[in-house]
Amino acid sequence: MTHPFLDRAGLRERVQEALAGFLRRRRDRLDEIEADALAPVAGAIDALVLGGGKRLRPAFAYWGYRGAGGEDRDEIVAAAASLELVQASALIHDDVMDGSETRRGEPAVHRRFARLHAAGGWRGDGDWFGTSAAILLGDLCLVWSDEMLHASGVDPATLARARPVFDQMRTEVTIGQYLDVQTQATGDTSTARASLVARYKSAKYTIEQPLVFGAALADGGRLAKAYSAFGLPLGEAFQLRDDVLGVFGDPAVTGKPAGDDLREGKRTYLVAAAIEGVGPAVFEDHLGDPCLDERGVALLRKTIVESGALRRTEERIEQLTATALEALAEAEITDEAREVLTGLAGAATQRAV
Repeated sequence: MTHPFLDRAGLRERVQEALAGFLRRRRDRLDEIEADALAPVAGAIDALVLGGGKRLRPAFAYWGYRGAGGEDRDEIVAAAASLELVQASALIHDDVMDGSETRRGEPAVHRRFARLHAAGGWRGDGDWFGTSAAILLGDLCLVWSDEMLHASGVDPATLARARPVFDQMRTEVTIGQYLDVQTQATGDTSTARASLVARYKSAKYTIEQPLVFGAALADGGRLAKAYSAFGLPLGEAFQLRDDVLGVFGDPAVTGKPAGDDLREGKRTYLVAAAIEGVGPAVFEDHLGDPCLDERGVALLRKTIVESGALRRTEERIEQLTATALEALAEAEITDEAREVLTGLAGAATQRAV
């Protein structure tokens, strides 16, 4: 069920329509190049972008814009919707790096193309083909995020004002992805490192930068500091909730196998807190094992709970959310935006998926 604040101003439906229209035009372009060969490319991106997602990033961008005094316009909705293509790029690449089998209950893009290779009886290694295709599709989504922003109908002066935020956001999420990979490679299990990765891989581009992007679209640069004070702690709380769901979430709801983050060896705050509590021995044997079975997942879950890490993570989510809401209460924004952003804070941190 959709959170009511994500539906305010008909935003989810409008974002969906903007994305569908943009992707339909890009499919036409691909058809002109080679319809048969590129139909799976268009189909995979359509399935990922249009088939699910909370639309949090466009929502924070839109209400950041409205909070700065901007008036409702379809062009702004289209500009905010371009953030979903940044998200699609990050998800496709993230699934490759993590070796994830599924995304939103469907095969991850690299697995989808490995199956296409097998079904066609093509030459070479199917996994290599799937990985290569996914890297390119992730890049294509990032390119298309640019195109969608510039084709949104927002005037050039406004685009020039908002563009630096858009660019910084995309740089930060890419660097965050690298820090995540590097942390897994070095085996750094400190909570400080986990928080740094969470901040750049997710927190900033999920909430803080979309808010600042929206403010820039409304010529509301004066709100950048206030939006950061709200968005950064809330974004970290969002990621911590994601980490909890990655270990304890219901696969029927999350669309990912139970304990997938443990098989992928993610050094999250939740895991780092557990290791600080009980030492690394249990995790050295199981964390990052792609063949980890249900018994192994249950053992690590038990360790995380008994170490106090789950409680500690939940307390940090509450603390960060409270800090964010205190900052929002002091921000000089419209009353409607404050109401919606308060509701979106709940949607980001109290979710089951």
